[in-house]
Amino acid sequence: MNKTEAGSPASVNIQTGSPARRHDKYERLIALTRENPAIPTAVVHPCDESSLRGAVEAAEAGIIVPILVGPAEKIRAVAEKAGLNIAPYEIVVAPHSHDAAAGAVNLVRTGRAELLMKGSLHTDELMSEVMKRDTGLRAGRRVSHAFIMDVPTYPKPLVITDAAINIQPTLEDKVDIVQNAIDLVRALGIEHPMVAILSAVETVSPKIPSTIEAAALCKMAQRGQITGGLLEGPLALDNAISPEAARIKGIDSPVAGYADILVVPDLEAGNMLAKNLTFLANADAAGLVLGARVPIVLTSRADSVMTRMASCAVAALYAHRLRLKNPIKG
Repeated sequence: MNKTEAGSPASVNIQTGSPARRHDKYERLIALTRENPAIPTAVVHPCDESSLRGAVEAAEAGIIVPILVGPAEKIRAVAEKAGLNIAPYEIVVAPHSHDAAAGAVNLVRTGRAELLMKGSLHTDELMSEVMKRDTGLRAGRRVSHAFIMDVPTYPKPLVITDAAINIQPTLEDKVDIVQNAIDLVRALGIEHPMVAILSAVETVSPKIPSTIEAAALCKMAQRGQITGGLLEGPLALDNAISPEAARIKGIDSPVAGYADILVVPDLEAGNMLAKNLTFLANADAAGLVLGARVPIVLTSRADSVMTRMASCAVAALYAHRLRLKNPIKG
């Protein structure tokens, strides 16, 4: 059997018919970070090998400058056991995970960090500090999650949102979810992202509320309430990512078959779609929280080295774009 890499079967790009190589999209994103300075990053409670190694590897690749926030002795013990050199990196002492989350958020508020990276604490513990009204990192938008998928059979990174935070988003919520995703993809170098608003069908039906919301989002984009991307919807998944499926169904749209962003009706649909691609299509899923003052990297112990690096790379590219829009003073 032909192999693209050890243990990975060869696959074919569904749009070009040519052989696809796993991780090629992530490698391009990581390469883009080399054009920018490394981003100061508060790494929250990196007290297991997975989270600490992810931060160190991203630092060694020149993507981030980690500030390790947590119990110093425990972090050093993990580093020693794992054979990681953390001597070059600052440690901000915080005795417990809750203190680490609060301390990391404060590093962002005071301008010392431009990214947050989750370590070995629960996501809710970190996000509760991020979302505090007076001391958190609210930015006037609904916070949302985006998976940046490297799917071997798709020719470009594919963003799926929201599959992790907003369970049953309202139309108002989806405006922010879409805008967050557009801003992210633009930071990756695509100035006019193609946004597919997904449903079960590609026609508006009063019996399927997500089709009505999709149509409303498209009209809102036409009226300037959502900016920077080209929206189309409702679209079923097949005609969102397959030009042939869109042609057969007679859908005349530049988005159909070429989506950069898939906006799902709710968390359940998004979560199943992302896991489908991961476990049935050999895809990788880097994850990011958007809509706060800074991007937040969410990594999992199950993530591969490449996925952790890609999550940091995407976050760093986004943080660099924010830096250009809002230069740090002083």
